[in-house]
Amino acid sequence: MGKEENKDNYTIKSEESFGQVKIADEVVAIIAGLAATEVEGVASMAGNITNELVGKLGMKNLSKGIKVAVEDGVVEVDVALNVAYGYSVPKICRKVQEKVKASIENMTGLEVSSVNIRIASVSMEKRK
Repeated sequence: MGKEENKDNYTIKSEESFGQVKIADEVVAIIAGLAATEVEGVASMAGNITNELVGKLGMKNLSKGIKVAVEDGVVEVDVALNVAYGYSVPKICRKVQEKVKASIENMTGLEVSSVNIRIASVSMEKRK
């Protein structure tokens, strides 16, 4: 399990009778991003200028603000968040770390070694 194939795809299961299951690192990043945005107090994902421009042009990037490194079946995740004003940053970060770790491990079978959080800004907008 977890043998690195190339920079973008990782074999998570290989059985001769059925074949291989490979997962792209972009998929792991999308899982992490979706899990992070489910936590109350997370206003949005933060991204670099390219992601911000793409978002304004109407193309949605589900892995915005996420960096994933997979090596030998072990994942390290970096998450950049915008938090909503009025929430406890340490509590939000802990919940995001737990949710991202659980989501990746449950959905892919890969082991998560760390989930690093960077708070990019505080959003003053009202959440719907």
